[in-house]
Order: sequence, then structure tokens, then C-alpha cells
Amino acid sequence: MRALQRLIQGRVLLLTTCAAGIGGTFQFGYNLSIINAPTLPIQEFINETWWLRTGQPLPNHLVLFVWSLIVSLYPLGGLFGALLAGPLAVLLGRKKSLLVNNVFVVAAATLFGFSRRAGSFEMIVLGRLLMGISAGLSMNVQPMYLGESAPKELRGAVAMTPAIFTALGILIGQVVGLRELLGDPGAWPLLLASCLVPGLLQLASLPLLPESPRYLLIDCGDTEACLAALQRLRGTADVVGELEELEEERVACQDQRTRRPWELFQDRGLRRQVMSLVVLGSAVELCGNDSVYAYASSVFQAAGIPEGKVQYAVLGTGSCELLAACLSCVLIERSGRRVLLIGGYCLMTCWGTIFTVALYLQSSFSWMPYLAMSCIFAFILSFGIGPAGVTGILAMELFDQKSRPAAYMVGGALVWTLLFLVGLGFPFIKSGFHFTAKLRRKYRDFPYASSLLTGRDDSFIVGDRLQPGKSPPLQDGAWLTASKIRCM
Repeated sequence: MRALQRLIQGRVLLLTTCAAGIGGTFQFGYNLSIINAPTLPIQEFINETWWLRTGQPLPNHLVLFVWSLIVSLYPLGGLFGALLAGPLAVLLGRKKSLLVNNVFVVAAATLFGFSRRAGSFEMIVLGRLLMGISAGLSMNVQPMYLGESAPKELRGAVAMTPAIFTALGILIGQVVGLRELLGDPGAWPLLLASCLVPGLLQLASLPLLPESPRYLLIDCGDTEACLAALQRLRGTADVVGELEELEEERVACQDQRTRRPWELFQDRGLRRQVMSLVVLGSAVELCGNDSVYAYASSVFQAAGIPEGKVQYAVLGTGSCELLAACLSCVLIERSGRRVLLIGGYCLMTCWGTIFTVALYLQSSFSWMPYLAMSCIFAFILSFGIGPAGVTGILAMELFDQKSRPAAYMVGGALVWTLLFLVGLGFPFIKSGFHFTAKLRRKYRDFPYASSLLTGRDDSFIVGDRLQPGKSPPLQDGAWLTASKIRCM
């Protein structure tokens, strides 16, 4: 009965969480996922467009370069968005920043939708850049907004919801990208432009919900607006105790100004917080999770799943991550952040090691592909329950109101820079390793195992989705943007 009453009282907070998430990290996960389905049709469109313009086909290496741009400009845009998030969150507020962010979504969807009619692959390139800016901005502002709007006893769980919406976006993107829906080769402009739907949902719902009370009081000094927002979010007029806590924080921050990113590194008192943010933010991107996704299709085929049905088996990976994110949201307040982080990485190391051995021996034992397939789901569960969600709330909980926007900028810039550099260079690096197929046949899985133990994702460079004796497919670069960032 108490739980039901609490749910009814907190319905505005629940609606706020959903409205912020549908146009925030859901959009991020959705756009990561849908880009894999139209890989070959878009490459054909690039070649056909060039043929119509010049009368000559575009060389394969230039098609690879354009596709690499389409893939890697998403994280580059994310970098710009992360740097833009801090100033916008301070200038416009958390809620208005999320609303303004949809300008990029509408522009990108328009470019995607009319790119084939206009005969311009450049519109796809620009659209991906704009969607990256949108993702980088929303991934920083959304957890800030939700963390500041939630009560203390629910702050961890609410701050974990961005990871849930990311996983949900990935899963919905996988479903929409099925051949029976928008995954048909001729429907790729509509598939890419479908990012407009979550944006419109957020534009319709978020204006009806309150701004962050903490921002209203500490940054704007508006006590009345803060009180009204608190009462709406809590579902009760008795918010005196929480308002007093916010007043104390405002007094503590009264003589301070909003910090800039570089000032975090200069402040000795914040050194440990910044180090934790940088190290854990890097680890969550370089832990090898994406290598597991890259191996998934080949492992499923080796386990006997028909090639035409592999796309349905891959849905299981998205469902697995969504389940893990939901479990993490429930466990975080009970088990604590540290336990989930350490336990998650330990389990990932365990499953990753078994996975590596299973891949190496899959041609020797008939049951090894099934073991490898089980390790994929176990690895994703371990990643989702611990590192994926917990890392995203570090900036919220380790920094005060005046340092928080800068902390999100630092963490976001780090993550998106790593993704951009790897995404841009990976297709060319992988094609350059074509001549070492025999050597990689012998040592193909060692780099992946070392990446799990050291935190370095060298498996991106020498990991083997490439079968010996075959040229690397151009579309392999799409896997690089499928990083499940749950932070910053």
C-alpha cells in the first residue's frame, strides 16, 4: 500500500524521467542501433550518386572513406555536444536545454528523409553530425536534470534511468531495423528519419513538467519556483526539510561561480574526483564490450542459427542489456556503487576469458559455440548491471552544483573523443591487417583477452571478425559507433 501511494505521489517524477529519457539517451541508443541495418544500401547509394554526377564509379577506398565519415562523425558531433552541454545547462537551464536540443534532431531527420530524393550523400554525413551533437548534449544534460530533480533516497535509481533508456533505444532500433519493418533496403531514408518521432514526443511532453528545483534555487535564486517544482515532483506540499537542505547548499555556493572544465584539474581538492571520472569513464568505453557485439553474429551462426534468423538472435543481446539496466536500477541503492562496479568488471573478466577460450576452440568441440553464445549474454549482463549504469552517475554524485556542468563536459568530451578516433581509423586499420590473416589465425583472440584484463580495447584493431583469406567488409565500421555509452 505504501509503495502504491509513493508511486502515485511520484507520478510527476516518473513522467519527468520518461519525457527526458525518450528524447535523451533513448535517442542515442536508437541512432546507434539503426545505422547497422542500412549499411550496404547507403554504400550503394553513395556509389550510385557519384556515378550520376561524374559518369564513373567511386573507388572502393573512397566509398570506405565516406562510410567512415558517416560512422565517425556521430561521435565527433557527440564531442561538440558534450562541450556545448555545460554552458547551455547553465544559461538555459536543464529542461530548456533538452528542448532546444531537438532543433538538431528535426534538422537531421529532414536531411535524412530527403537525401535520396536530392541525390546527396553529403546530407547523410551532415545529418549524422547533427544527431551526434544532439546525443552529446542530451547525454550530459539528462542525468544532470534527473539527478537534481529526484529525492535523495531515489537519486541513485533515477540517475540510472539514462542507461535503461539507452538499452531500450538499442533494442527498439534493432526491432525497427528488421527487414520486415524499416530494414528493407529501399526504406533506409525513412529508417534514419524515424529519429524524429522520439524528438516530437519530448517536445510535446517535457514543457508540461517542472524544471530542476536545485537549478531554480541555487543557480537562479528563485525560491518560489523551486518550492513549486518540489511540490509537483514530490506530490506533496510538505517539502520544508528538502527546501532547507537546498538553502544550505545555496549558502555554501553563494560566493562561488560556475567552474570551467580546466579549473577542475587545477583544484587539488577535486583531484581524486576528476581522476575517478577520467579512469572509469575511459574503462567503460575500452573494456571490450563492443568486441562481444562484433563477435555475436558469427558465434550465433556457428551455434547453428540460420543466417536469415541471426538478426532475431541479435535482438536477444539488446534485451539482455535492457534487463541488466533495470536490475542495476533496483540494486544500486541496496548494494552500493562500488560493489556493482567491482563486481561487474570481475564478472566481465571471467566471462571474457571463457569467451576467448571458447572462440579459440570452437572448431575443436561441437559444444564450444554454445558456450561462446552463453558467454555473450553473461558478459552483456555483467556490463549492464555494473559499469554501464554506475559510471554515468559519477559526475552527478562526485561534484557540487557549481562544478557539475564542467564535470559532465570533461567526461563527455573524453568518451566521445575516444569513439571518434577509433571510429575514424578502424576500417582502414582493419583492412591494413588483411595480409596478416595467418598470423591472426594463431593469435586472433589474445588481444581481446588482454583488453579485458588491462582495460585497453586493442581488440578493435586486431580482433578478428575478418575470416582468414577474405577481404574485410566495408560495413565493419558500423560496429564502432555501436558503443553503449552510459555515461556523461
